[in-house]
Amino acid sequence: MFQDEGRFGRLSDPRHCWSPPGVRPEVGAQVVRESTFAFAAVSPHDGTLDSLLLPEVNAVMMSLLLAEVAARHAEEWILMVMDQAGWHIAQALKIPDHMRLIGLPPYSPQCNPVEHLWEEIQEKWFPNRVFDSLQAVEDTLEDALATLEKDKPRIARLTGFDWIISIPLVAT
Repeated sequence: MFQDEGRFGRLSDPRHCWSPPGVRPEVGAQVVRESTFAFAAVSPHDGTLDSLLLPEVNAVMMSLLLAEVAARHAEEWILMVMDQAGWHIAQALKIPDHMRLIGLPPYSPQCNPVEHLWEEIQEKWFPNRVFDSLQAVEDTLEDALATLEKDKPRIARLTGFDWIISIPLVAT
């Protein structure tokens, strides 16, 4: 599995959008520095997604995610690939017995397929939106993650491994 965290908040991110010819689109914008964090673990080969919304990033929160993933996959041995953020390598991090952690090279987000998940959520659930509260952000993010957790083929496609499933085996 691959793991990453994404920050989502009320600081708007205007994006391109469609409008009829000759009409200039208008989108709201705001600069409110409130955010929450989505923690996710993805198994790209089968499209499994496990996620949690947590208020901050630190070793305690990371330990909660690892415990949740371990509980959801109690009968499996898990190799978790992640970046080397401070809370991923902290002494206080609690790693379940049937899980091992492997760090990605520094400054290499392109190696982590979970980054595509954040792009999908930003593009499909958050574009050109102004949120009245942090709770509204969390509700939208919760909806996005719940929708994606149920759609394993979509997760496999987003994380780049769905093409492996479609390759026919040819006997030589």
